[in-house]
Amino acid sequence: MKTLQLSKKLEKYPVFNIDTFSNIIQKDKTYAKMHLNRLKNRDIVKQIQRNVYTVQEDPMIIASRIIWPSYISLWAALRYHNLTEQIPNKISVITPRLKSREKIQIMNTTIIFEKIRPEYFFGFSKIKIQDFEVFMVEPEKALIDAVLLKKISTSEIYFILQENIKKISTKKIVDYVLRTKNLALAKRFGWMLESLGCKYAKNLEKQMHAGMIPLDVSFPSLGLNDKKWGIIVNIRGI
Repeated sequence: MKTLQLSKKLEKYPVFNIDTFSNIIQKDKTYAKMHLNRLKNRDIVKQIQRNVYTVQEDPMIIASRIIWPSYISLWAALRYHNLTEQIPNKISVITPRLKSREKIQIMNTTIIFEKIRPEYFFGFSKIKIQDFEVFMVEPEKALIDAVLLKKISTSEIYFILQENIKKISTKKIVDYVLRTKNLALAKRFGWMLESLGCKYAKNLEKQMHAGMIPLDVSFPSLGLNDKKWGIIVNIRGI
């Protein structure tokens, strides 16, 4: 099979392995590995990790296909949903599975794997990027993941909420926070949503428990105490 013809066939896959490649060229695995290595040396095929290859140029197409199950979240998702103007140079992939490598560098982009508890693995769907199905988090769950995993400061999430409160479903945020049964998460989102005038915030009051926690764990626990939510308001600029 000619290289151009082969490349066209491989373009139909977001990622592929030796078995797929062997079936395409209709050769045994030994020959397939040798041929694939030649293509890799000519930079026609990129190796993502052991037995995972691609010819795609967009890391977003590849990211959620490296480990199963998984979805894209955090900054890359917030940018996709137009909740931020920041152009991220990394893609965070959320998965309930353990990953031997925490990150992979490909095409000037870092793909980072974040492990999440199985009960928090929800709130995503398939989207289309260049005719490929990509598993992408919903905008509301992206905000929750950021606070839940402590990968984006709560201060930044608060200001994203503030700027986009009319574009997102605050009811869905509350429903999803309740679904996690995470009390600290309920306190933080309860305070943020109530301060922004969200009528659904009251539904999180039943998740309250004694004790004070900082709104943003990345700042010192200094600020006004909101005893209703058990929150130390330590976000700057409010």
